[in-house]
Amino acid sequence: MIRVLVVDDQPMIRAGIHAILDSQPDLSVVGEAENGRVAIERTRSLRPDVVLMDVRMPELDGLAATREILSGGGHTPRVLMLTTFDIDDYVYEALRAGASGFLLKDSDPEELMRAVRVVSNSESLLSPRITRRLIENFVDTQPTAPSTALNALTDREREVLRHVAMGMSNAEIAKELFIAEQTIKTHVSRILHKLKLRDRVHAVVFGYENGLVSPGRR
Repeated sequence: MIRVLVVDDQPMIRAGIHAILDSQPDLSVVGEAENGRVAIERTRSLRPDVVLMDVRMPELDGLAATREILSGGGHTPRVLMLTTFDIDDYVYEALRAGASGFLLKDSDPEELMRAVRVVSNSESLLSPRITRRLIENFVDTQPTAPSTALNALTDREREVLRHVAMGMSNAEIAKELFIAEQTIKTHVSRILHKLKLRDRVHAVVFGYENGLVSPGRR
């Protein structure tokens, strides 16, 4: 059973998400929170597997709450950020804070349920729309200074990382590079290990920071 904490300042949204998730035999909403401060307290007491965290809330926003939850030691759930906009000032900083993905609030129920399952399985999830806009905004506003950690990667691993940073799935990368999907999965695991990255989303962030992707590049 995947235990979920729903965090949003709007009661109707919390109720809707609660109803959708509780309709599934493998998902259980163990609590709700109306702001980031309450979310921190309930994460500590309820110990959910996944926190669905709204980005913009009063008192304490989702970004600050995510930092606190994931850096405080002890129980560390996966955090899936919820946002109304596909371009959000908090996206990049939330990923750096340790969030495992983003989901737009206009996603359908099936996408919501899939996202919770994917994130709870120590994978990561980022909307293609968010990935594309994040690349454009980051490259336009941030200087790139390649990390020496890239030297640890083989040429093939660096190529795979570039495709991961563009938001491509293992299947898409395999098709693009004419390699078996299982081989791509192995490459991704080695990349994460060599670069000491938490998950696939943070490989995307690393790719942005090191100039492996640029707007319109595919």
